[in-house]
Amino acid sequence: MNFFEDFPKPEHVEQAKNVKFVPPPWVGPPQDELPTVMHVGQFLHRSPNLVMLVKSAEIYTTGCSFDLAWIIRRVDESDEEWTMLHASVFQHGPGMGPTSEDRQLLLGVQLPDGGSARTGIFARASFLNLKDQPEAPTLAFRGGGGSGNDDEVAASGHLWLWPLPVDGDIRLLAQWKGLGVEECSIVIDGSHLSAAAASVQSLWQ
Repeated sequence: MNFFEDFPKPEHVEQAKNVKFVPPPWVGPPQDELPTVMHVGQFLHRSPNLVMLVKSAEIYTTGCSFDLAWIIRRVDESDEEWTMLHASVFQHGPGMGPTSEDRQLLLGVQLPDGGSARTGIFARASFLNLKDQPEAPTLAFRGGGGSGNDDEVAASGHLWLWPLPVDGDIRLLAQWKGLGVEECSIVIDGSHLSAAAASVQSLWQ
């Protein structure tokens, strides 16, 4: 008899199926579509020390994602002031948690049918609980990246708008009072978005 022959063997346990998570359409873009990319190339704000721009839009059948970027250039800030600006932009350091509206970039949209939505880059949207479909339209800021040094701070992200707007002028708005940016906006022709949606392709045939 082998010394370990009567060692207890583990019981077989059925593995639960790993179901693919499919986020609802108001949370973000479909995972199974190749979007149509439309050039936007407009400045939301432009001054000697700060630019905020909309580079492009990715159009899906359920909505569109705007590619945003902002760059802050150092002018005459002291080392302490520049360190505080870094902390405010990236929300780190003592007392720099999620903030009031004055200390974060606010973004909004106004649609031709009178609908509107707003969010902040550090806001936690209530509709992201995934349970109940919110009232349309909705805006969700989806991550991004950033970096900074002694001369410049740069960051970017994507703004998801659900559902895809109807034809007509769409106004994108921004405000960042903490950096001296009052309400500003650009206008995008919604007919270009809806037309581009016809070229969206499914990943799987």
